[in-house]
Amino acid sequence: MVERLGSWLTTRTRDMFYGLGFFFLVARETLSFFRRRQVGRRVLSLQILFTGVEAVGVIAVMSLALGAVIVIQGLSLLPQLGQGNLIFTILIIVITRELGPLLTAFVVAARSGTAIATELGNMVINHEVEAYLATGIDPVAYLVVPRVIGVTVSTVVLNLYFNVFGLLGSYMVTQFTQPIGFTEYYSGLLAALSPTDVATSLIKSFVFGVIISIVATYYGFKVERAPTEVPQMAIHAVGRGVVLCIIADAIITVAYYLR
Repeated sequence: MVERLGSWLTTRTRDMFYGLGFFFLVARETLSFFRRRQVGRRVLSLQILFTGVEAVGVIAVMSLALGAVIVIQGLSLLPQLGQGNLIFTILIIVITRELGPLLTAFVVAARSGTAIATELGNMVINHEVEAYLATGIDPVAYLVVPRVIGVTVSTVVLNLYFNVFGLLGSYMVTQFTQPIGFTEYYSGLLAALSPTDVATSLIKSFVFGVIISIVATYYGFKVERAPTEVPQMAIHAVGRGVVLCIIADAIITVAYYLR
């Protein structure tokens, strides 16, 4: 039992330091990415296309549905308590500050996290990464950094889309349940919205994008030789990425309330 416990602890410690080293290597290469020539620019543009542009439809549907549910539930309950104006505060808290960044991260992790881990894992199996090394191209600079930047930028932009569609969708629902003027509705939203809420939302989406992309590329490179490892690492990438995003969300939220 002691031997197994020691082996498990040694493995986890080694993986933790390897992950930290991978993170700092990616951070260093990211800082010098835009000073290079066109190396990795095509990978970056394709990653933004897949992660950001092609996910706009999914994000729009989710945000519209969420905004509609909040308005329907809020308008049916809050007026009974004499707190009808709280609907604007609830919309800001749920959509802008909490569920907007988190649900966007879940969509990105499910789509892009799986795709990145699978693609890199197959490249390792097919010895494409070795070919990059043989020709003098750094796989981290060419394969990892563009994906990290693309996923992070796309996550931030998708979060903004989520906020816009969610708040617009909630206004559309109010016209069917309890009609309210456009000026009155958005003046109430602006009164409940603070710059700190916007900053918190953007910080969360940025952190989530970094976590998802680095975890996905990390597990993609962990594939060694068997093709059966590819789906296993893809599952690990999504699972660990989601867990880390939830932990980061809790930390940022606590820091927001303790400020």
